[in-house]
Amino acid sequence: MTKRLFDLLGAATALLLLSPLLLLTALWVKLDSPGPVFFRQERVGRRGVNFRIHKFRTMAADAPAHGMLLTVGADPRITRAGAFLRRTRIDELPQFIDVLQGTMSLVGPRPEVPRYVAHYPPALAERALSVRPGMTDPASLAYMDEATLLASATDPEREYIEHILPAKLQHAADYAERATFSTDLMVLWRTFRALLRQV
Repeated sequence: MTKRLFDLLGAATALLLLSPLLLLTALWVKLDSPGPVFFRQERVGRRGVNFRIHKFRTMAADAPAHGMLLTVGADPRITRAGAFLRRTRIDELPQFIDVLQGTMSLVGPRPEVPRYVAHYPPALAERALSVRPGMTDPASLAYMDEATLLASATDPEREYIEHILPAKLQHAADYAERATFSTDLMVLWRTFRALLRQV
């Protein structure tokens, strides 16, 4: 089974099975705070082609005008519903739509915003961007507490660019070179177990 076929079957099945949860979550987001249900943001995908990612909105609608791109600790821009959705990663579920559209995969390097991709060293960037970005990957599992780590930094964005981003990029480059169907299944299983612990 090719990776793309697995992505299509997995995303379509997930959207079908999770449709009641997705509808209830959309209603909660809409009733919890003013603004759209979805948050769309430009990310850099395979071969450096930009696309707009789907997420459930977890911050106030005007959040981009009132802070960094990064989320640091208990960010006051996060809504009541958003805090739960972020902790459980339910806010990421609409990305199954991106998988169906072909801009993302179930497993692959997490897509970054152009601002941070600009800091990628060319050699690593070419490797990391040679595959479709994914909903989960080894770096996501290694940095599930990223917001907490950044909260303890004097300059969160500098900490991210100088320390966390290079480590995540190395994970992404390694994934692009070594990933197999079996390693993807292992990442999905580890992600599922990690999410169960967050509920």
